[in-house]
Amino acid sequence: MAWLSPAYPVGAFSYSSGIEWAVESGDVTKAETLKDWLATMLTDGGGFCDAVLFVHAHRAVDDDNALRGIAELAAALAPSKERHLETTAQGNAFTEATRAAWPCAALDRLKAAWDGPVAYPVAVAVAAAGNGIAIQSALAAFLQALVANWVSAGVRLVPLGQTDGQRVIAALEPVVAATARRALETSLDDLGASTFRADLASLRHETQYTRLFRS
Repeated sequence: MAWLSPAYPVGAFSYSSGIEWAVESGDVTKAETLKDWLATMLTDGGGFCDAVLFVHAHRAVDDDNALRGIAELAAALAPSKERHLETTAQGNAFTEATRAAWPCAALDRLKAAWDGPVAYPVAVAVAAAGNGIAIQSALAAFLQALVANWVSAGVRLVPLGQTDGQRVIAALEPVVAATARRALETSLDDLGASTFRADLASLRHETQYTRLFRS
């Protein structure tokens, strides 16, 4: 939980995963539409893809070839430049901070096996596996933190009250649990997303006239 705290130095507060454009375009205007948008991202979009990548990275921690393959796939899978920046900037920052404070052989192995940018779910999964944190607990915490960050962005952008934000987080808990269960049973061959509007949001965010977030 320390790793997934807003205080952990990965800069998660700087990113909205395209939510800023969704608010600008009128897709997200209140708590209900924010909840619906995020539920779709979790079940059919980037949230689900990150969960699957997390699972396979956690399981590959003792296999250099598999670890390199999943790290490469995760870095290549981002649908836009800004989503790539979001996941790799956080992943690289997480790797360095955790190697300094919670060193483990698994993170050293990742560094040796893959010299490219590290996607955030891969970095967290490898650290969790290397420190003996069970995959189910680690994955649930990762997805819950992802949702909390998305909601934090929505609260600032719509804007919403803090209580409405907490209602959205509470309403998404069953979706988080269902996504985690599904990810544990999903092969890399079945990895994919179908949230075209969210992908377009991450592309169009780059040219918004005013921006608070980096993605």
